Amino acid sequence: MTTLLVASTGGHLAELYDLHPRLGLPGDCVWATFDSPQSRSLLDGQEVIHVPPATTRDAVGALRDLLAARRVLRGGRFSRVVSTGASVAMSFFVPAARRGLDCHYIESATRTEGPSLTGRLVARVPRTRLYTQYPGWADARWRYGGTVFDGYQAVRLARPRPVSRVVVALGTHGRFSFPRLLARLVEVLPPEAEVLWQVGSTRIPRMPAGARAQVPYAEMQQAMREADVVVTHAGVGSALGALRAGHRAVYVPRRRRHAEHVDDHQVELARQLDRRGLVLAREADAVTAEDLAEAAAWTVAATGSVAPFQWAAAA
Repeated sequence: MTTLLVASTGGHLAELYDLHPRLGLPGDCVWATFDSPQSRSLLDGQEVIHVPPATTRDAVGALRDLLAARRVLRGGRFSRVVSTGASVAMSFFVPAARRGLDCHYIESATRTEGPSLTGRLVARVPRTRLYTQYPGWADARWRYGGTVFDGYQAVRLARPRPVSRVVVALGTHGRFSFPRLLARLVEVLPPEAEVLWQVGSTRIPRMPAGARAQVPYAEMQQAMREADVVVTHAGVGSALGALRAGHRAVYVPRRRRHAEHVDDHQVELARQLDRRGLVLAREADAVTAEDLAEAAAWTVAATGSVAPFQWAAAA
């Protein structure tokens, strides 16, 4: 029995990778995702099938993935497909359901109040079982299985770290930039601080020295482990990276009204994680030097064993 694990790169892949050990899947697992520095580093040593990349609400990309999915599933090797999204989930679930395979869709942890567009679409696919990471909107169709953020706890340090080494991670989405946050950080970061700037497509008139569009996954994780402070946009992959590296990040949501994303799901995720004490949520225009010092006064530790993800009884 072989399971196909399907996810877009970025936060969706980071979530599925972290949830995978808790899924208790029998047999072998194969990954289907986009070819990127993150996927090559994160999935090193595992069997991976690279499929065409698709961005947010990208009908052409989704169609390319549908054609790729038909080729991947043609041989009858797989008995189950599990995905955390995004549109690549729909591309694989449609042909998988037609072949009689079980499909399991775990909605992203960014969706705190209800399913995403992909979630609403895959809910229409036969043989698909649906899972939310928030009990507040679980219902007869969407089962609460647990959350990728289980197992982390913030602890205040006896001696705060200085703000001397900083990682800034604004995401790598090609369509959405975050100039408000980048401009603010150029103003408030200590001039003597050593900063790794990963800015994606963001450009401002006063670009910081050494700014890079992308940083390889392994390098980013190492830099976070060595940093005193992490500042990141409110993506789920960025949150997981900071937590794994032991940081309560300064966590800044993109806003739809500033054309920084398609909706305000990052705002809700920032509120959720701030309530759990795992991040320091701030607005882009309001980040201060005091916020950086406060973030440097905390560490994040694993709490120990984490409960298995709760599959539906028929899974």
